Amino acid sequence: MPLYEYRCLECKRRFDVFMTYAEYGNKTVVCKHCGSQRVTRKIGRVRIAKSEDNRLDDFSDPSSLEGLEDDPVALGKMMRKMSGELGEDMPPEFDEVVNRLEKGQSPEDIERDLPDLANDLDPGMGGGFGGGMDDDF
Repeated sequence: MPLYEYRCLECKRRFDVFMTYAEYGNKTVVCKHCGSQRVTRKIGRVRIAKSEDNRLDDFSDPSSLEGLEDDPVALGKMMRKMSGELGEDMPPEFDEVVNRLEKGQSPEDIERDLPDLANDLDPGMGGGFGGGMDDDF
């Protein structure tokens, strides 16, 4: 049975209603919070299933990464978008770093302010957000 989203025009609260396709348009919808019939249907988000490869295609174009090293806000937004596309739970430390980036704090300042955090996010790679991979070359 489909779930339909509504918003009450009286109390301004949102609520969901389960009803069959046959009921939709024929059944009177009443606000679950205040009992008003003055409600409007909300259209929910459309979701498209993508394979993991397709979700990461947006990040495979090198030109989409240009300038990120000079723009912490853009870097934070890209990191948040990438974590959303991966669909994996990230540790709270990740959110701390991304929130700071989105506020404009540089990666160097974040690493200086949170040295233990940098090592936690990058274990075994020499510490830091850059990782230490370049240190070997």
